[in-house]
Amino acid sequence: GVRFVRTKLLVGDYQDLEQPMVVVDRKASMGELYGNLCHDHKRFQAECERAHGLGIRLVVLIENGRVGTLEGVRAWKNPRLKYTPYAWDGDRMYKVMQTMQKKYGVAFLFCDKRRTARRILEILEAGAREG
Repeated sequence: GVRFVRTKLLVGDYQDLEQPMVVVDRKASMGELYGNLCHDHKRFQAECERAHGLGIRLVVLIENGRVGTLEGVRAWKNPRLKYTPYAWDGDRMYKVMQTMQKKYGVAFLFCDKRRTARRILEILEAGAREG
């Protein structure tokens, strides 16, 4: 029952047009987030800087029910460590995410894949109440 418009956003993936200052950027896994932070870091950082500069609260929603919290990222086991000792472990991911949170106000939240749509709506509705 949610009306939507498909369009490219300045930042993120989902936005309530009536409350455009909160945006959700969905990540399908910790692996996708790792790729953004480690390999595509300049593009991801530019997106965070753009959101911060525009006064937009960027919420990165990671579909991973096992991690659960930012602190829980420390225990994340990066499968790439099997193939290369240069891959980041959970503690390094945590530190980078914490830096992004402090520097740009990015919020990192987690949910089970089955709850993604509901969680996006909850985040956008909460942003509307706060704004």
